[in-house]
Formats: sequence, C-alpha cells, structure tokens
Amino acid sequence: MLMTLDQSVFARRRAQLMSKMPDGSVALIAANRLVTRNRDAEYAFRQDSSFYYLTGFNEPDALLVLLPGRDQGRSILFCQPRDPAMEIWTGFRAGPEGCVSQYGMDQAFTLCDIDKQLPDLLDGTQALYYAWGQSAEFDAKVMNWLKGLREASRQGRHAPSQLGLIDDLLHEMRLFKDDAEIALMQRAADISAHAHIRAMQVCRPGVMEYQLEAEIQHYCAMQGARFQAYTPIVGGGQNACILHYIENSAELKDGDLVLIDAGCELDCYASDITRTFPVNGRFSPEQKALYGLVLDVQKQCIEAIKPGTPWNAIHDLSVRLLTEGLLELGLLKGEVDQLIEAGAYKPFYMHRIGHWLGMDVHDVGAYKQKGDWRPLEEGMVMTVEPGLYIAADNQDVDPRWRGIGIRIEDDVLVTATGHHVLTLQCPKKSMK
Repeated sequence: MLMTLDQSVFARRRAQLMSKMPDGSVALIAANRLVTRNRDAEYAFRQDSSFYYLTGFNEPDALLVLLPGRDQGRSILFCQPRDPAMEIWTGFRAGPEGCVSQYGMDQAFTLCDIDKQLPDLLDGTQALYYAWGQSAEFDAKVMNWLKGLREASRQGRHAPSQLGLIDDLLHEMRLFKDDAEIALMQRAADISAHAHIRAMQVCRPGVMEYQLEAEIQHYCAMQGARFQAYTPIVGGGQNACILHYIENSAELKDGDLVLIDAGCELDCYASDITRTFPVNGRFSPEQKALYGLVLDVQKQCIEAIKPGTPWNAIHDLSVRLLTEGLLELGLLKGEVDQLIEAGAYKPFYMHRIGHWLGMDVHDVGAYKQKGDWRPLEEGMVMTVEPGLYIAADNQDVDPRWRGIGIRIEDDVLVTATGHHVLTLQCPKKSMK
C-alpha cells in the first residue's frame, strides 16, 4: 500500500513556518534540480526534503516563496510551464494552474517570469530567509535580485536589509514528527524489516553481496517503496569493518558474518536498519560473544530513551557498556573510567550511537541547544546503532577476533511515556 500525505498537511506546515517568521519577512525555498548521470541520462530525481516538506510538489526546478501577512497571497510557487511537446518525453507537468488547484498555492507563475516577478515580491520586505550557502548558483541568483532592488532605490524600491537562515526555523519543525509522518515512517520501517528478513532467508555461502542487496531492493519496490533512503551496505567478513562499505561486490564465505545496513524511503520518509548474522547460520564462539555484547548494549540504550533524557546520555551509556564488555572479553585491559577517558574503545567503536531520522536518513535538527545536549522530546525519531569492529589488521588483539564487524540498528520514536521501536518486526535475537 503506497501512503501519501494529504495536501492539508503541507498547507498547515507552511502556515506554521510563516507564524515563526517576523512581520515584513519573506522566505525562499528551492526545489532540487535534475542531475546528469552521463551524457543524456539523469539520475532518478529526488526532491529537496525541505521543499517537499512544505509543498508535496515533486517536480524539479521550482521555487516556493512565503510572504506572511501578504493580502494578495502568502504561498507562491514558481514552476516549469506546461509544455505538451516536452511532456511527451519527460512526463506531465502541473504548471501554474495545477500548482494552485492541486497543491493549494495562493498564486503560481512560470520560471520564465521569475526575474520579473521575484524582485517585486522582495520589494519592501525587511528580512529574507533562505538556505544561503547551500547552492552557489542559487546564491548568485538571490544576490542579483537584491542588487537590482538596491540599484532602484531612487525609484522607491527597497531590498531586505536582513538575511536569515531558513534552516534555523524549518529544521526545528522537521525534527518533531506528527501522526501522519509517524505512520509513514512505520510503514517504511515495516517494509524494510521484511526486506531484511528476505535477505536472511536467501543468504548462504557463495551468494554475492550484491545479490542480497538486490533481494532487499526488489522486496521494497514490490511493496511500493521504489527507492532506498541511502545506498545499501552489504559487507561480508572483514568488509563489515568498513563503516560505509557500498561496493557490495564480494562473495559471502562460509564462517563469516554479513552486515546489512539498508532501509527504504516512502514518500520521502526514511527507514534505517542494520542487522548482522552468520552467512552459514551459525556463530563462531568469538562472533557470538561480540554479537551478544552489541545486542545487550543496544537493548539497554533503547530502554534508556524517554522524554527528558539528554541526547548524549544514550551515547555515553553505549560507550560505558561496550568498554565494560570489551574488558570482560579481554580485548581491553585496564580500568573502565580511565579507558573511556583515553578513548581506548575508539578503535573498536568509532561512531556515535545514532542520529535523527526523518525525511533525510541523517535528518535535520540541532543536537545541542545553547551549548548543552538537548533533552529528548516526544515526536523525535532517532536511530540506536552500537557496533564493534575488529579490523583484520589489528595487531593488538588475538587473531581469532580479527575481521569481525557487527552493528545492530533500529529506529526509535520518543513517545510521551518512553519510546516505541518502529523496526520491531526485524529479528535480531541470537539463536545459535
């Protein structure tokens, strides 16, 4: 079942954003552009997350203008014009009329009119908000519009005198998920969980990493999630010790583990799951010991998630528990607090416990407020993904531990009373 958000959701978001903007301000939010893959072929289009968050509009080369308090229309969209000849090749375009009738815009114009219309919309405003510094090409366009207004000051034209970063307002909104967003993320998590199960079912010695990747992508697409939220990681044996390994080209070997980090995207909302399991279905003693440690740490970190818990407290807990476990297994020697202070765990655990999750797999939202780690709040979604990676060339450990990489990752929603694991349907219990 393909899920999409109602247009009323996007209208409500635009209204909420404008309510946070000061009087006399204007915001510009640009869509993504098509990116050439090679010669006459483009990469599959993926809309800019913030633009889609406010519009639900999935065409490239568009611009949303928000003008709070404006009588003639507060939500204005510049888009590509209707072009029946071009649409034979590239598909239907909404055009300005469709932007108003289908997407709830107050006004819409073609991109052909943008250099004429936009200076008029900016004229007389006091503050301009946009994602400056993100695109040099768009920055140049904005500066050109402002320059034209300043040069026309003798004709009574007035350019905005303040420049603000729209991210400061918009990213905080995106950090907190409403019921409709949570439903989408739950569906994406369910699809991805069963895709991982499918990969587990077909895995055996001799299968190629890319074949497991294909099983995951095929299952997700058949469920309506055509695109992955990121390039899947399928790492067998020591490849699992490469955190962002995406070659996925090796043969899976008897006696090795395979680490799969993959999650689909549904209506621009991401899921993110990692599972690690034996290629032949049986752990070696060393694999089982490390896996059991990572699994226990992950469970305890998830249990600690609730409103009011500082973000970094979850990571600090993972560091302490993993360090204690490495000591118990003999992979570290010393005293826990001193080892943590010295960062002795970092050759084995070099990333953080997780990240925000939403329309981007590493989603937007500040992790600190006024210099302090922010407390978790209802509606936030984060990943919990402890891992241990014993590099094949690590001469500081016994050879029997080398080349083992393990990560276990779930998507967790902060609720009013604690938490809910969105990816609960994906198995992770060690049975053998």
